[in-house]
Amino acid sequence: MLALLAPGQGSQTSGFLAPWLESELATSLINIWSDVTELDLTRLGSTADADEIRDTSKAQPLLVAGALMSAGWCFEGDYSNISYFAGHSVGEIGAAALAQVMDANTAMKLVRARGVEMAKAADGTNTGMSAVLGGDRDVVVAALHALGLTPANENGAGQIVAAGSLAALATLAENPPEGSRVRALAVSGAFHTSTMAPAVPILAEMAKEISAGEPMLPFISNKDGAIIDNGREILDRIVGQIAGPVRWDLCMETMAKSGVTGVIELPPSGTLAGLIKRAQPTIETFALKTPEDVPAAREFAKKHGGN
Repeated sequence: MLALLAPGQGSQTSGFLAPWLESELATSLINIWSDVTELDLTRLGSTADADEIRDTSKAQPLLVAGALMSAGWCFEGDYSNISYFAGHSVGEIGAAALAQVMDANTAMKLVRARGVEMAKAADGTNTGMSAVLGGDRDVVVAALHALGLTPANENGAGQIVAAGSLAALATLAENPPEGSRVRALAVSGAFHTSTMAPAVPILAEMAKEISAGEPMLPFISNKDGAIIDNGREILDRIVGQIAGPVRWDLCMETMAKSGVTGVIELPPSGTLAGLIKRAQPTIETFALKTPEDVPAAREFAKKHGGN
């Protein structure tokens, strides 16, 4: 069985879209989504520097556009070899669109609003996020709670992202939990915590207007790793997850328990493939990075999809 994965914020790298934009079809799609989002996604994905694409309101649409465009290129609408769709954080919007819960243009409108509202919620809060690498999970989580921090992303493979006040994060860095080290992340707020609560009702109202389709294939949810086959529930979970933790560790466990033998991570790829290699080493990974990887990705899909 094969799972198709869409990466989340923090995966973006300068120029990651540039190789794809040599195609007229890819350029056409990115131009359409640039109009939908009122962003120059071509420039953001090809020549913008790392600081600019770190901006939440820009990074999120760019990531979803990259996932949708590259999946369309690689699979040409034929997902017969795919068994599951999943995405990390904002990647869930891309995964939901690939599963046909909503169309691509609707997904781009939703992710643009998500990025803008999350940026607004973070503005002026003096909050941030830090990765805690290593250590015992229970010990790390207890240490975070003692400092008033939230384990916002439990990514498995010994990685938990702490979120909360900058002061508490500084204290954490000075006294990391036993066996761990702490690395500050270049983000503008405490995402996936109660700090994001103001964004939730705005996105919920927007989601109500979306006519949710039933997913063409099962969708693995960040909320708890559950396999969801109802389009409206997928949308509701995507909205609620803005202010709730990402349990990617449970998503990976679900893949393993469900018999997934391979995953393809869409660009900008590498992060999720790396986590799966460490947490579920029996699952083979393929990081799709440029159009040159497409033939090998198709062969990988045939191998694990069995078709």
